[in-house]
Amino acid sequence: MLIRDIRVGDGAPLLLISGLNVLESLDGALACSHAVAGIADRHGLPAVFKASFDKANRSSRSSFRGPGLDEGLRILERVKQETGLPITTDLHEPGQAKPVAEVADLLQIPSFLSRQTDLVAAAAGTGRPLNLKKGQFMAPRDVALAVEKATSYGAPGVMVTERGTTFGYHDLVVDMRGLVSIRDVAPVCLDATHAVQHPGAGEHASSGDRRFVAPLARAAVALGVDALFIETHPNPEDAPCDGACQIRIEDLDRLLGEACAIRTALAETRSG
Repeated sequence: MLIRDIRVGDGAPLLLISGLNVLESLDGALACSHAVAGIADRHGLPAVFKASFDKANRSSRSSFRGPGLDEGLRILERVKQETGLPITTDLHEPGQAKPVAEVADLLQIPSFLSRQTDLVAAAAGTGRPLNLKKGQFMAPRDVALAVEKATSYGAPGVMVTERGTTFGYHDLVVDMRGLVSIRDVAPVCLDATHAVQHPGAGEHASSGDRRFVAPLARAAVALGVDALFIETHPNPEDAPCDGACQIRIEDLDRLLGEACAIRTALAETRSG
């Protein structure tokens, strides 16, 4: 699979998908994207910048949603011009596919919409590769049909992102065996941010526990995932959405150092 000129899977370098949960301002997006680009370059990893223009799935109608489609794409286009990074963002309606694909190099299908055929068909029809986030309600083996659906509608490549499975009320769990199963049908990514979410458990919002971001990411790298999805924020406590799940930029730097060390150790063990 290719995202612009970045190869994903089949032994390619670990891909970093990182950025803000939701766009807040142009200045904030530029600062975060430059930080992500610098960190990825320091560790020798390819990177895609991620930020949502609209958080359409919110617990409360009063929750912050973002700048919207037009302003959000203008900000993402500016980020792309200044950093040179490929861009990804999520879309929620079939009518958004064409304008989003004019800016984004990778189209993200949200987990709650991963089985919405019209949305997947519209996104696939743009000719952009897709990042299909596995629904919290889907078993790992179920993604084979989702991938087949996307490719049948013209997607040139599909990556599947695991972000946890519903575990009782207000909790998610990552079954590491599922990462292996998913990789049988598509490049696999772990969303270490939303995997530590407690859906709907906050006051009018979801909460989470960022302490588990790094352990889950390290475990996934040891299993051989092709990509990591990690949202970062200069001050997560002030983030307008999913702040409890995002990590600080300096913590992202440290975590990627650990991830690269794990990958190197595995490669040396296999070659020896």
